[in-house]
Amino acid sequence: MDEITIERNLDALAMEKLESRLGISRRAFLQFCVAMAATMGLPAGADAAIAKAVASKKRPSVIWLHFQECTGCTESMLRAEHPTLEKLILDVISLDYHETLFAAAGHQAEAARKAAMKANKGKYLLVVEGAIPTKNNGIYCKIGGQTAIELLKECAADAAAVVAIGSCASWGGMPSTPPNPTGASSAGEVLGKVIPNIPGCPPNPYNFLATVVHFLTFGKLPDVDELGRPKFAYSRLIHENCERRAHFAAGRFAKEFGDEGHRKGYCLYKLGCKGPETYANCPAILFGDVGNASWPVGTGHPCIGCSEKGIGFAKPIHALAEIRFVTPPTGFPHVIEEQGKGASLGAAALTAAIAGAAVGAGAMIAKNIGKGVKIDEGDTAKKSAERVES
Repeated sequence: MDEITIERNLDALAMEKLESRLGISRRAFLQFCVAMAATMGLPAGADAAIAKAVASKKRPSVIWLHFQECTGCTESMLRAEHPTLEKLILDVISLDYHETLFAAAGHQAEAARKAAMKANKGKYLLVVEGAIPTKNNGIYCKIGGQTAIELLKECAADAAAVVAIGSCASWGGMPSTPPNPTGASSAGEVLGKVIPNIPGCPPNPYNFLATVVHFLTFGKLPDVDELGRPKFAYSRLIHENCERRAHFAAGRFAKEFGDEGHRKGYCLYKLGCKGPETYANCPAILFGDVGNASWPVGTGHPCIGCSEKGIGFAKPIHALAEIRFVTPPTGFPHVIEEQGKGASLGAAALTAAIAGAAVGAGAMIAKNIGKGVKIDEGDTAKKSAERVES
């Protein structure tokens, strides 16, 4: 659906009020709605529903809790540009409790949280940032006299939905790294159920934004996988959409930081890139709104698998990734098939021998990938051909 059709479906007065409230042009707002619908893979017409919901529905109340974390998730939200955070979070939703952004403090802040929970019982969205310490009854994190465990369970009891943002809240993240002295655990583990998770360290703010917009538009959170991750953002391996994927397929790898392959933009697999075993949309939507290549691999550093449970903060940064579902091809077809009179028996035998050797060499490349084993396909094929001729 194009922008003109969407606009016709909206009340003109509501759109004028929206422009004034958000401080962005009508066109920019409609483009935002189209982008959100596309990001979530929603069917035709969903962009109009999003526009109508944001323009006319009551802003959902959001209670945002902080536990064991570095506030990086919130910091990434502060750098959202389309629209900016103060327009998005403060105008699209009603952020009724957030320790970092609150002007209030102490008893005043806790009173605001309880008032918002009471006024929006069963309707508010609870966002959890940070891991929850569980050792020694959770004494390692207390807010307003309550442990993180008590506060999380109290707020989750009457929430319409609970969302864990960042790898700390989703899996335990950095705080849960062995020996994990505080017993840091995920929000889902403490609540005893799978909840929607938006992992990453930090996660892309637009993945969170799209999740909230989906909740606002349809009254429910988007479809998630078995780990609670929204499918629109975490259903594909990073490796599949990486701009260096072609170099992986061709067997071109950077072996050291700063070597010729690294300078030429070769695949970073041998430097420990976890793209082949990490699910996220980083190469598709990038980070920071600063343009091309604005994500770790694009800037020359291997993906550390921060969004993947059991990979980020668990597997050494430069350890080789386990390749899932994708392996280098052993050969490529001609762009234009050659035309000729056909092959003689001798030529066919020679071709078969060379092709077999090439396939074998390709298989060895796949087998020895990452082990530093050098295979010269040309020499292998040449020796096979010599044996056939003799």
